[in-house]
Amino acid sequence: MTYTPRSEFLTTIMERGFLADCTDLQGLDDALRRGPVTAYIGYDATAASLHVGHLLNIMLLRWFQKTGNKPITLMGGGTTKVGDPSFRAEERPLLTPAQIDANIAGMQRVFDRYLNYDAGALMSNNAEWLDALNYLDFLRDIGRHFSVNRMLSFESVKSRLDREQSLSFLEFNYMILQAYDFLELYRRHDCVLQMGGSDQWGNIVNGIDLTRRVLDAQIFGLTTPLLTTSDGRKMGKSQGGAVWLSSDMLSPYEFWQFWRNTTDADVGRFLKLYTELPVAECDRLGALGGADINAAKVILANAVTGLLHGPDAAATAEATARAVFEAGGVGDDLPTFALAADELPVSAAQLFVRAGLAASGKDAKRLIAEGGARIDDEAVTDAGLMIAAARLPVKLTAGKKRHALVKMA
Repeated sequence: MTYTPRSEFLTTIMERGFLADCTDLQGLDDALRRGPVTAYIGYDATAASLHVGHLLNIMLLRWFQKTGNKPITLMGGGTTKVGDPSFRAEERPLLTPAQIDANIAGMQRVFDRYLNYDAGALMSNNAEWLDALNYLDFLRDIGRHFSVNRMLSFESVKSRLDREQSLSFLEFNYMILQAYDFLELYRRHDCVLQMGGSDQWGNIVNGIDLTRRVLDAQIFGLTTPLLTTSDGRKMGKSQGGAVWLSSDMLSPYEFWQFWRNTTDADVGRFLKLYTELPVAECDRLGALGGADINAAKVILANAVTGLLHGPDAAATAEATARAVFEAGGVGDDLPTFALAADELPVSAAQLFVRAGLAASGKDAKRLIAEGGARIDDEAVTDAGLMIAAARLPVKLTAGKKRHALVKMA
């Protein structure tokens, strides 16, 4: 994009790498300079917690509020009952209303860490208007504005049909319902901007078109890039599964370790996206080489963990990791074994075998059964316990005198 924005929000997010596309960058910039502007991002309640893949857009909402605007987190209490088919191979499993409500409650605890609802941020639930819709009235008043031909042309739908994978009529309605969300939020809160990941571009454009047709309103859409790590992995996934934002599903220590294990090439970029450190400092830290880049990774892990779980949790995680790296007092000559990402997750039994603390899987299982195996000074009771990348590095103890440190390659 060649346009240079003058509003604080757009200047900030462009410098930090948040912007993928915008329906009218100059028009949005002008609106932001007149300010303040209200914007929303929608989140379907498909799980009990958000994960790291959501964190980019949560930080976007945080910057939106920090630059003087009003963010809305829209909970998909209604749309979760349908399920977003975008770029999915099959229909999502349907959840009960009780499951959806429980998931929303869990997600809200995460948002409370990033947004200030006492200072203007809002949380809304599209079940407020979607649950009460009259089907025939909705078809007549809203459905007539949608062309099936155009809906079928969107890549998120087209790719599924091209693969001859079933797309239910229930899912096909999702984009209409999401478009209606934008219309309702404009009516209720004068919301003029929808933001989301690049995979939501079609849904966002539908909402803009509908609101313009029904209310002749000028509204905008903005998307963020769909991130992958420098080695091609989807952001938000570790080898052991999703990196959850809820401490009930992933401990602050494991969350800290995920960021501490960031690939060298990603450090500067992640500092700009996931922390509030000045851009120049992010660039400086990201350019470090050799052992110095590890100090930058600790800064990244502390900053991201501090935002989500609090500074005390970040400090505790760093202290724990430092104790592990320094062998927990067993000497500086602690044998070290490195595992590659594609070797994870690995069972506890195999971890002891790979680290040379057990001669075979049978030997490792015997060691565990007899209470002689410890990971980070905690007794291992399950030989099949899976150790994911997010948990590394770990200190292994076999018996009283044999130790090893296992970390990422």
